[in-house]
Amino acid sequence: MGTNLSNLVANSYYDEKGTEKNLGKAFHWYQKAAENGHINAMNSLAICYENGKGTEKNLDKAFHWYQKAAENGHINAMNNLAICYKNGEGTEKNLEKAFHWYQKAAENGHINAMNNLATFYYNGKETEKNLEKAFHWYQKAAKNSYIDAMFNLAICYKNGEGTEKNLEKAFHWYQKAAENGHINAMNNLATFYYNGKETEKNFE
Repeated sequence: MGTNLSNLVANSYYDEKGTEKNLGKAFHWYQKAAENGHINAMNSLAICYENGKGTEKNLDKAFHWYQKAAENGHINAMNNLAICYKNGEGTEKNLEKAFHWYQKAAENGHINAMNNLATFYYNGKETEKNLEKAFHWYQKAAKNSYIDAMFNLAICYKNGEGTEKNLEKAFHWYQKAAENGHINAMNNLATFYYNGKETEKNFE
């Protein structure tokens, strides 16, 4: 069976498409496809190991397959590998490598990675603190509907961090984040209304 077909069969078992859900069989076919060089299957196999789906949980093996997939250009795996390095899961904690893989994933359009990369720049973790770059990546993630980034972008506008202070834009992004369920944004938005900052006082 070819690697694409093995991966397709595995997806069917994992997602219950055209067959009963069977995580053991999904794992089996992901493994076969991954071992034969199928990059999507490598990432899927890593997810199985990370979450104990169809096999025993094994963070070392999850890390191994995320790494192989990431090194072969799989964007989600790049972000997942960064998380492994950030949290020391399946490998020693290494914030420098976490930063590297967040950057690779972000530059390839991974929205979660954009927000995480921005936070590295904002806090000066394993890179020089750079509020302009933090703002840039928060903005990119926020415009791609990433809720935490909307909140973080609002903070940048409110405090003039990495950009000129702009309470109107801060209000806008707090509102967007709040409407999408971000609890801290709800509170900050309420404070804007309460104080009448960049909006008419509204106690209705």
